[in-house]
Amino acid sequence: MVDVASLPIAREEYDGKGRYLIAAPGGATAEMSYSRVNDGLIIIDHTEVPDAFRGTGTGRRLLDQLIADARAANTRIVPLCPFAKAQFDRHPEWVDLLETRVRVKPKPER
Repeated sequence: MVDVASLPIAREEYDGKGRYLIAAPGGATAEMSYSRVNDGLIIIDHTEVPDAFRGTGTGRRLLDQLIADARAANTRIVPLCPFAKAQFDRHPEWVDLLETRVRVKPKPER
């Protein structure tokens, strides 16, 4: 069994979309995806952790890295992802990174 805590975190960003990844040999990959609104604001869209990584703190590791990078770049965060939102609710020390003035436009009905 792979020690998930020892696996590196990779970051990819292109054309306003990004993600943090932890990939194990054999194909299991955890990821936290985000959208970049501008240089100072990102929206955490989704977190996915495969069953093989559950209970290992992998989602939290991804979020911790995103938090560290956001702090270093003076970037604010909108946690739309339920996992990220729940973590922000549990960690008042992150409140300085929260962006609360964002208005989300509803999608037009078809």
